[in-house]
Amino acid sequence: MPEAVFLPGLRAKPYQAGEEDGSKLPCHNQAEAVFSTLLILLSFFLQRAPSHVEPQNLTHVLEFLLLGFSDDPELQPLICSLFLSMYLVTVLGNLLIILAVSSDFHLHTPMYFFLSILSLADIGFTSTTVPKVIWDIQTHDRVMSHTGCLIQLSFYSLFGCLDSVLLTVMAYDRFVAVCYPLHYPVIMNPRLCRLLILVSFLISLLDSQLHCLIMSQLTFCTNVEIPHFFCDPPQLLKLSCNDTSTNKIFMYFIGAIFGGIPLSGILCSYIRIVSSILRLPSTGGKYKAFSTCGSHLFVVCLFYGTALGVYLSSTVSHSSRKNAVASVMYTVVAPMLNPFIYSLRNRDIKKALLRLLNRTALS
Repeated sequence: MPEAVFLPGLRAKPYQAGEEDGSKLPCHNQAEAVFSTLLILLSFFLQRAPSHVEPQNLTHVLEFLLLGFSDDPELQPLICSLFLSMYLVTVLGNLLIILAVSSDFHLHTPMYFFLSILSLADIGFTSTTVPKVIWDIQTHDRVMSHTGCLIQLSFYSLFGCLDSVLLTVMAYDRFVAVCYPLHYPVIMNPRLCRLLILVSFLISLLDSQLHCLIMSQLTFCTNVEIPHFFCDPPQLLKLSCNDTSTNKIFMYFIGAIFGGIPLSGILCSYIRIVSSILRLPSTGGKYKAFSTCGSHLFVVCLFYGTALGVYLSSTVSHSSRKNAVASVMYTVVAPMLNPFIYSLRNRDIKKALLRLLNRTALS
């Protein structure tokens, strides 16, 4: 039989069978029982709260200091010029792809529709980090608020996941085009294309909010310095004062779900594509089928290859500054190269860009 719990200000009234209804407690006894239960649960969770961190060493950190790449003042103009030029090339190149696809009716197909959305996601992905780097160098102020850090992290995760999911959607589009060419217009209809874009955005939004929720639960100590040029989630986990083992498990789980599943979809699509191409009798047909997938496959290798390289370099190298330099490859370089890959390897894009430039020059 459980022991009685006595709380200050409450006096338990013994209940005897036969009182009132005989099957229900009186109203005031019910309120006392609920209140007592809530207090017991509250005290239980307070006792279970982590107590391995000294309270006096903690503070509600409102600002972070982004250390960037180097503290050498002579290198700052060079870094600023480099990032500014890469950012302008990225934005202008991807905008040209979007304008070429939207202005040329020959490119109003699912493949180029997805390509224009990918270019838009690349602009957003780069814009979450690079303008802040340029601003910090110009103003000599590398401070970022806690709220600003969470906002940057949210958009970084949103556009990064959107890139990954869109590459999977484009792989599915190529799979249908190669394996079911006669049914391609029926399967990849405008309604399905819009639905795929909507689902991709919702998945990316969910991933973004989960990352933001995990990071918002962290407690930081004083003098928080991030050895990176943006609020990188692994760096924030390292700087946290509380136990982050559960957060790391959730981070790996989210990464496996939102990164592993799209990559698996791409691999499955290309396995089916390659097996279908190898069954074609003519060499010309094989070359034409491979050429339709070449640009996309190159972009996939660039995106996932650089991301995997950054992950492996972070596990081997313990220098946070070197990891920051490696992160530039997939946060800046990969989105910058995507327009060149598609424009140089795709005849339709080159023709559309030439027509667009000619119309602009004539007007």
